[in-house]
Amino acid sequence: MKKYSFKDDYSEGAHPEILRILTETNLTQTTGYGEDVFSDKARELIKKYTKNQEADIHFVTGGTQANLIAISSILKPHHSVIAAETAHIEVHEAGAVESTGHKINTIKTKDGKLNPGLIQKVLDAHIDEHMVKPKMVFISNSTETGLIYSLKELKELSDFCKNNNLYLYIDGARLASALTSEKNDLSLKDISELTDIFYIGGTKNGALLGEAIVINNNRLKEDFRFYMKQKGALLAKGRLIGIQFTALFNNGLYFELAKYANESAKKIAEALKKKGYEFMTEPVTNQIFPILPNKLIEKLHKKYDFYVWSEIDDEKSVVRIICSWATNEKYINAFIDEID
Repeated sequence: MKKYSFKDDYSEGAHPEILRILTETNLTQTTGYGEDVFSDKARELIKKYTKNQEADIHFVTGGTQANLIAISSILKPHHSVIAAETAHIEVHEAGAVESTGHKINTIKTKDGKLNPGLIQKVLDAHIDEHMVKPKMVFISNSTETGLIYSLKELKELSDFCKNNNLYLYIDGARLASALTSEKNDLSLKDISELTDIFYIGGTKNGALLGEAIVINNNRLKEDFRFYMKQKGALLAKGRLIGIQFTALFNNGLYFELAKYANESAKKIAEALKKKGYEFMTEPVTNQIFPILPNKLIEKLHKKYDFYVWSEIDDEKSVVRIICSWATNEKYINAFIDEID
């Protein structure tokens, strides 16, 4: 029997509405390289949600590409970027940022989140021209551990970065999940106001592929398309990403899909809590990290795919379970029924 996957939120193709619009517009001729009417419409819709008409918005294929281009376009050769030890740019991007000559100053954190106190320690350790100069703070929302930043936390980071002449950048691969979490009090408007640059993830929220980079700081806008071209991100058929983001933001589909993913994960989390199981981090998004007996993990793995995140001891491990916009409720219920 083929296993049902709770490994990620991009195992499925795309939401039917996206496929419908891609098919409907298939023979429409447009200008290339993201300067088409569909990409323009997507930009208008995103600006409506961010309430920032001055933002520059660019579409790229994936998160690693977004991070690589955004970070390398901003930093000078001697600049570094500060990130949590668990950050995607540190763990899962094959040294993409380092390949452009920029060091990542990693911080060991309790929960994968950064705060001004942790960042200050990095600044205090880099005091002169014999070292790299930290210039950017990189965070993810939601984080790689499934947590989210509150408005208060993001404002504190934003103020700290401004006071210390640092750029603040958000990896938004799962931003939709963060924004639709029951614990969230942030909006896209807040994020646009409080960051220099961020991206809105589509790949992990119903799109075939694609992310939207939103540049809020005017100093970072110049020549950005040159950086995209140089890194292979300026697509001749850029319309294909623009069309998808138009579909996602036209009637709030972007938020609807993420809310369903969160609710699906919450259902599993609540069932685990009722059985007395604990979690590595509070389950608030579509990624949850329960601590399970290894015997139960072995049993569940016979029918379901998911990651073993880390070992606790000889008896228990942390696993990562992710639900998507398309997770089938039948398998959620079946998974819950297997829990001892």
